[in-house]
Amino acid sequence: MGGDQGPGTVVEVAYALAWDLEARTPWRPLTAEAARQRDAAGLPYVVVYRTPGREAPLEVRLVSWRDHYVGLWLYDDQGRRTDELDLRLLDDPSLLLCRRTRTWRYTGPEMAEFDDECPRSSVELFPDGTGSVSEEPRGARGGMLVTSPDAGARRWQVRPGFEDWPVVAALWTRVPGPVVLRATAPVSDTAASDTAASDAADAPATCWRPPRPAQPGPLDALFRPGTRVTDGYHSEMTVLEPRRTGTLRVPSGLLAVSSPDSACDEGPAITVPVPPGEYVLEEAQVRVGYDCEWSGRWVTRTDTTAVRLRVSEAPAASWEMALGPDDDPRLLGENEIFGFGTDGATGCFADAGAWERLQRLHERHVVHGEEGVGEDIPDSMFSLRTRDAASGGELVAFATTGDGTYPVWLGRSADGEPTEVVVLVDGMMTVLQDDGADRAQAVPA
Repeated sequence: MGGDQGPGTVVEVAYALAWDLEARTPWRPLTAEAARQRDAAGLPYVVVYRTPGREAPLEVRLVSWRDHYVGLWLYDDQGRRTDELDLRLLDDPSLLLCRRTRTWRYTGPEMAEFDDECPRSSVELFPDGTGSVSEEPRGARGGMLVTSPDAGARRWQVRPGFEDWPVVAALWTRVPGPVVLRATAPVSDTAASDTAASDAADAPATCWRPPRPAQPGPLDALFRPGTRVTDGYHSEMTVLEPRRTGTLRVPSGLLAVSSPDSACDEGPAITVPVPPGEYVLEEAQVRVGYDCEWSGRWVTRTDTTAVRLRVSEAPAASWEMALGPDDDPRLLGENEIFGFGTDGATGCFADAGAWERLQRLHERHVVHGEEGVGEDIPDSMFSLRTRDAASGGELVAFATTGDGTYPVWLGRSADGEPTEVVVLVDGMMTVLQDDGADRAQAVPA
């Protein structure tokens, strides 16, 4: 790292276990050597760049190779974050994908950080050459223009060594003249010799962490009678006994979870290997109580929150997001998902071995109204069954509460075998009280 060598802007460099985004201060400072050890071990650490006399940092970088992530925030003189750079380490250890760049352009020093009216833009890039550019010149409350990135967009960059990272603010002409880096030692003795082996798991909640994809939450609670939940609109709902809605035959041993309206030649969005067999279909239901505006009375109704295919009676000891053939969880941002997409508010469980034939039968019934090719299922979120006569495989469609992308959650038993597959069809639920789950855990859509 360079010292004071000639004229230029002095930038002080410091290291820490974490960065408190709210307080704009490092958490548990590190020596450069301790940070180097963490870098080699793949553990998270931050690098803070400051110019002397300026209260706000110039930029902060979070490195966590174990999470395949490097993030960068640039700050203005008011201490507001103005630019974010999200880099991902994928299969080539020498290259980083410029996954996401976001920019906020504040209209004055009084505008709050991330104000809804702040003009903003973002660039999303994927390793397959796709991506998008979003422009919101009037902020989140105005319109958005989405285009494709230029063919020459810089998608990859060489992975720098520990001491070789450039000062991005200088590259983007945020500081005048050449940059002279000056290392600063921790102001306290908190950077003990064992910090290189420690983790930042006990850092305050306001500290910056690598992005984590959406988590399943206590899905089992939605099928456990008596559990109290809320969807944010109704103050409290009570989980009822799951409703069994027939079975699904999967003789091929490969379960498909997808939208039945997808193009036949695309294949199902997600497949899950299961033992060949016939499996129970269930709906998670809640009793909802509310004041009826029209009658002035307290009324109740029953809603379905999730659908489930039971592979076995064993309880799920762990949950994971089921992935499609091209889904790479290393690309996901905070609370982002992969799943099946629908623009007809419909999903399905099906035998993947007979996917094309089952899907065509579904289309003939729904689109063309042909009789005898499908069986309607009344009074249920499961709406239609089609059966392939040759193989015995089946498709059962279910309704969702809207269009978009729905994650598929795969539960595994203690020995790692698939035990249930769940799709949440009705937004986000928060568990209020359940003897078998923690309080106030969210179940994401």
